Amino acid sequence: MFLGNFQHNIDKKGRVFIPSKFREGLGEEFIISQDISGKRCLCVYSMPEWEKFVEKLDNLPNTKSSAVKRFLFANAFNVEFDAQGRILVPANLREYARLEEKADILGVNNKVEIWNTALWAEENENTTPESIADIMAELDF
Repeated sequence: MFLGNFQHNIDKKGRVFIPSKFREGLGEEFIISQDISGKRCLCVYSMPEWEKFVEKLDNLPNTKSSAVKRFLFANAFNVEFDAQGRILVPANLREYARLEEKADILGVNNKVEIWNTALWAEENENTTPESIADIMAELDF
């Protein structure tokens, strides 16, 4: 399980440091892709989580899944860490997520998300303890 929020710089070559606790969970080889929930962030999946995700897509009717698959797979890349624990984020993904100087690296249960710091702040503007309580009430918490 991935937990926490870390902020790191993105260097001129497009590399970003991934915290060690996340590196352990991702393994040696993993996948980075665009988010498919309509957010301008990137998702990083361990290979086992990626395979589970793809299996779920494969269970959808082709008429529903084909556009998602094209969007997702055309913009997904196998990635590895360098000796300093950084990953090179492909240029098209940096552009999609508007990654420039700083990034927020979030643990989100079974995946890691990489956000432009300003976009992450905007995303959270309307998230309040009360709004979270309203959502959780639906689960009888």
